[in-house]
Formats: sequence, structure tokens, C-alpha cells
Amino acid sequence: MRIRITLRNKAFLFFSLVMPMVFFFLYGSVFAKGDPVTVRYLLGPVVAMSVMGTFWGLSAQIVTWREQGILRRFRLSPVSAFNMIVSSIIANMVLLLPTVIVELLLARFIYHVTDFGNMASVFVLALAGIASFASLGLIVASVTNTMQETQIINQLLWFALIFVSGATVPLPELPKVAQHAALFLPATYLVSGLQRAMVDRASIFVLWAELGCLLVWAILAIFISSQLFRWEPEAKLPRNAKLWAASTILPFILLGIWENHNGKLLARSASMMEERPAEKAPRQQPPPADTPPSNP
Repeated sequence: MRIRITLRNKAFLFFSLVMPMVFFFLYGSVFAKGDPVTVRYLLGPVVAMSVMGTFWGLSAQIVTWREQGILRRFRLSPVSAFNMIVSSIIANMVLLLPTVIVELLLARFIYHVTDFGNMASVFVLALAGIASFASLGLIVASVTNTMQETQIINQLLWFALIFVSGATVPLPELPKVAQHAALFLPATYLVSGLQRAMVDRASIFVLWAELGCLLVWAILAIFISSQLFRWEPEAKLPRNAKLWAASTILPFILLGIWENHNGKLLARSASMMEERPAEKAPRQQPPPADTPPSNP
């Protein structure tokens, strides 16, 4: 039922299908100029933005349902808040994975990308990212009261996630202050993990930090959003609700502190950035020894 209702939501269809395709062709045709190696390098950010868009559509959907009284009808059935939250996340996984597959197929047949790296790592990270950012959308829906308030918070979060994480501008090209601030954002680890899976063929065991922090964040956010979930617009939030919601970022605060002092994420991002043009440049073949010199 969650999938059927979601397919009727125009906002979800925009953020899960239209917007990812716009970013895909913008990156592939404008930024990469159709070069297969550069397209593969940029596929990580493209897939990451497709995954991150789920928080926007889901938060707007839940708030709209609460305002229109649709959630009140669900409450009359034997469905708990936890059931509602988990079904929302599973529905987003089922509906967003085809978008990721379509992007990979378009990269293969339009931009002639033949090597996608470690596909198992790509799909596992995509699923973990959908669960994490869908949980973020549920947190936003839990602490906001109106659609206007939800849209303001979504915009602030969206701009921070895509502009500071390396999704739009490569992480090594950001100012040093922005690079170190990016280590506290969940989107940075999703973008970095997907790029390492595609460019460096990194396995899940190598990407344990990126995958682990996304899963811990998702579990924590699911638990807190189930405690703060409201079926009716008249229901009031607890006094410490926003403090509980803010606590979901704790795993990334700890990971950001560790990465700033001992981590290697920034170094790995710079390494992938340097290897890309070297891989792309054609090798210079020395002229044959018996070739006569050309006349001026």
C-alpha cells in the first residue's frame, strides 16, 4: 500500500526520477563532455544525489498526509509507528533502486562506460544510503508542523549536503575549511564510498567506515523517528524532541573528529582526482627510429 500511494505522489516522482535524470545528463554531457572515464568518476556523485533526494520527497509526503488526515486513517488499522516508518523505507528502496539501475544502463549505452568497478559495493552502499536519508526525511517530518516549515528545513539540508560533500564540486577542489567541515556530513561518506567502489573497485570490507556510519545513523534515526512520529497535526511534540532529532548526527560528529585527525578520506579523494586525468590522457608513442625528419 505504501508503494501504491507513493507512486501517486508527484513530488516523490520528481525527486526520484526527474531530478536524478537531470543531474545524470548534466554531469555526463556538460561536465564530463561524454568522456567515459570522467563519466565513471562522476557517477558516484550522481548516484549519491539520486539516493539523497529520498529524504526530501519522504518528509514532504509524511507532512502532507498528516495535514490531510491520511495518517489518521492508517492509525485506525493495526499499524504501529514503527511499521509505518519501516514500510516507508522499504518502499523507497524498491522505488529508487530502478533509478540507479537506469543511470548505470544509460552510462553504458550512451556514454560507453564499460567498467563500473565493484557493483556489489555500489548497490549495498545505495541501499544503506536510501535507508539513511529516508530516515532523515522521517526525522524532519517528525519535528516540523507545516509543509512550509518542512520545505525550509529541506532546502537548508539539501544545499549543505550537495555543495559541501563533494557531490557537486569535487572534494579536493573545495577550500580547506570546507573540506574539513565536509567530514562531518553523512553525504560525504556516501559520495566517497560510491566513488571508491566505482573508480578503485573497493569492496564492502574496505568501505567498512562509510557503510558502518550510514547503517548506525539509519538505525538511530529509525528509532528516534518512531518515538517522535505523530499521526495527527494536533499532536504536540515533546519539549526535547528537536534535541533528540539533532542527536542522530552524533555518529558523524565522532567520525568527523576522527577523520580530521587520523583519517585518510581527503587523501583518497585527492588521489582519485589526480588519477583520473592521468588515466584519460593518451600515451605518447615514440616515432620509429628510421623515420626521416620532416622539412620545416
